[in-house]
Amino acid sequence: MLTETERATLERWARRPKSPQSLALRSRIVLGCGDGLPNFAVAERVGVNQATVSKWRRRFVARRLDGLVDEPRPGAPRTITDDDVERVIVKTLEEKPTDATHWLTRDLAKHVGISPASVGRIWQAFGLKPWQTDTFKLSDDPMFIDKVRDVVGLYLNPPDKAVVLCVDEKTGIQALDRTQPILPMRPGQVERRTHDYKRNGITDLFAALNLATGEVIHHLRPQHRAVEFKKFLETIDRAVPAGLDVHVVLDNSSTHKTPAIKHWLVRHPRFTFHFTPTSSSWLNLVERWFAEITNRMLRRSAHRSVNELARDINSWITTWNDNPRPFVWHKTADDILDTLNRYLQRISEAGH
Repeated sequence: MLTETERATLERWARRPKSPQSLALRSRIVLGCGDGLPNFAVAERVGVNQATVSKWRRRFVARRLDGLVDEPRPGAPRTITDDDVERVIVKTLEEKPTDATHWLTRDLAKHVGISPASVGRIWQAFGLKPWQTDTFKLSDDPMFIDKVRDVVGLYLNPPDKAVVLCVDEKTGIQALDRTQPILPMRPGQVERRTHDYKRNGITDLFAALNLATGEVIHHLRPQHRAVEFKKFLETIDRAVPAGLDVHVVLDNSSTHKTPAIKHWLVRHPRFTFHFTPTSSSWLNLVERWFAEITNRMLRRSAHRSVNELARDINSWITTWNDNPRPFVWHKTADDILDTLNRYLQRISEAGH
């Protein structure tokens, strides 16, 4: 005999797409029994033998719905103790092998007395990757906080009747060609190219990313001196409508601060420069756009001349400007400073 609640639950288990197939089958068996059918009739309806029907009928009578759920299996006894886990973590974080800069699973396994596979699982569980390193650079700019608030304030609250442009140069873009033809990708085979290459010259890309629209104003020049930067500013001046002020976010390169540039700014009062802190290129959104052109075009391209490289860059940027995608800044200045403060505290606590 089934209660209304039991029948509703069994019907839900039997038809729910995400129910395990074994649970759905057992539910259909019990529902058939609840309809008053004998074991052979239920077996014929569900497609199992009578012994299976008898088994789950008895389980349900004894334990009701709980009797249909598989009990957890104990599995093999645990061989890695908490002390073993602690030794692996402590050695990984606080010690180094005598013959290497970092631990390998086999070396650490010998020291601790467990298998290399167990060391690997412990590292994975605690997010430890001794073979991997990353880079960082803390700015020592005495005006760091003021510059962060200035630039982030522009991103989050752009001034009215003004354009905010993120400006920088991507220097030394090489026209590289492989020494042998590139073999295209095919089923079961990735694209292949020779490890060596020919250098066919370089060019420098000047870019100004419009914060609001994502459009890019650019110039390609053989050098990136103050003379070329001044010409690029003149290009920006012609491209931006006359009735708008121009706020330019840029880094502290010496070419951005020469007397010629300062005189140019005096003659063009609608331009205002906002410098990012030193060693803080991540604060300039045009760097994010440089990553796009690098990953999507430059990294795997091949060019036999600088003119060919310039043609492809111009074409790619034209396509980008046909459907520009602005990068949206989310973190406030306080968020950035709080994150940096927590990072500095971790460094201090580590004794460095």
